Amino acid sequence: MKIAICPGSFDPITLGHLDVIERASQLFDKVVVLVMSNSSKHCAFTVDERIELIKKCISNEKVDVDTYSGLLVDYAREKGAVAIVKGLRAVSDFDYEFQQALINKSLYPKIETVFLNANAENMFLSSSMVKEVCSLDGDISPYVPKAIVSDINLRCKGDK
Repeated sequence: MKIAICPGSFDPITLGHLDVIERASQLFDKVVVLVMSNSSKHCAFTVDERIELIKKCISNEKVDVDTYSGLLVDYAREKGAVAIVKGLRAVSDFDYEFQQALINKSLYPKIETVFLNANAENMFLSSSMVKEVCSLDGDISPYVPKAIVSDINLRCKGDK
């Protein structure tokens, strides 16, 4: 069984994330959406909340959701994964993701990184942008799954 991992903070998950996850599920037997902590990001949702939001949006039986706080390659080795799938929006994404792919390969030579380009309608989309639009009372429904719009609005708009 060919297992791939789609790692990220997913704070919150967007339609761009879902597109990459769905396309990855067409390439691999199993895809693990791996919610990870990033110390350089301030998250609006806890890890457990992010997992629940993702589960509300994904009904594909080939996709699992998990969390891990260590090195991504350690998780990949433990699960027998053959690939890490990363979505790319712009050239600036590639520089950072390419560096990560190289370090992951040096730490675990059996893992490959697969880059999937974002679809044109998602090239600008990021979780940070969704939170910013939401906090300024903008409509986030074109950017996130319908199933979680109200959850995000409640968190980002708070008691305004």
